Amino acid sequence: MNVVVTGGRGSSGRWIVDRLAADHDVTVLDRALPDEGHPSVDYRALDLTNAGSVFDALTALDPDAVVHWAAIPVAGNHPGVDLYRNNTLAAHSVLTAAGRVGADVVQGSSDGAYGFFFAEETPVPDELPITEAHALRPEDDYGLSKVVTEEIGKTIARRDGVSVASIRPSWIQTPGEYACRDDGYVEDIAAGAGNYWSYVDVRDVVDLVEAALAADLGGHEAFNCVGPDNALGRPLTELMREHYGSVPADCAVEGDASAYATAKATERFGWEPTRSWRDAADEDVPEPTV
Repeated sequence: MNVVVTGGRGSSGRWIVDRLAADHDVTVLDRALPDEGHPSVDYRALDLTNAGSVFDALTALDPDAVVHWAAIPVAGNHPGVDLYRNNTLAAHSVLTAAGRVGADVVQGSSDGAYGFFFAEETPVPDELPITEAHALRPEDDYGLSKVVTEEIGKTIARRDGVSVASIRPSWIQTPGEYACRDDGYVEDIAAGAGNYWSYVDVRDVVDLVEAALAADLGGHEAFNCVGPDNALGRPLTELMREHYGSVPADCAVEGDASAYATAKATERFGWEPTRSWRDAADEDVPEPTV
């Protein structure tokens, strides 16, 4: 396929680009050109919040699919209004143009859309494991931007008849650099409580993006993307009771499982997370070329 990837120079976007470039013609849209990019990839520099620039680029490239991965990835580093504006306007520009050229979309959402991590007081979820049907209740600008991004996906899918898959990763880790296994995180149960000690290896994220691109998906669907276990390696119900004092009435997790369900992605795409911190935290894997 001819695939456009936004944010392909980012810390996780570069892994997506590296994988897709092996089998597809890939063009990266990002704020600036790399000094030395991937040898098999073309690059275009533009402001993704500028609808005219994005429309001009996508109509010229006429891709079969778009992976929209560009975003300010976390709250706290920018004023909330700037983060919200960037993420929502970029999504609207990119997805609108993709719909106009008939390109299917896989976009980066986040478990932040549920509203747990940046809540003033992190609530006990309505269910464990947390499915994609769980209510979205963000209190922060980042989570809200992801809810709006998904709503944009629904709109474009309805209007233009393209498919839009919104991927909801938890805290993305790279092999050999697992921050979720740092001493300060592992030894302080409160450090990971905001997303219930969940994480995902960047290679599992790439696997799901690739699977979603290849699938015959109609309309808009959201998919959790988390690792196979929790980052502390302890029974999840034990962690919940220790930190929150309770577990939800609707609780079906066993052992050290993740708090998030991934059965939907398995059912639709045959995808399952395969990288655990037990092996990946100390793996020596070269980082892809920017």
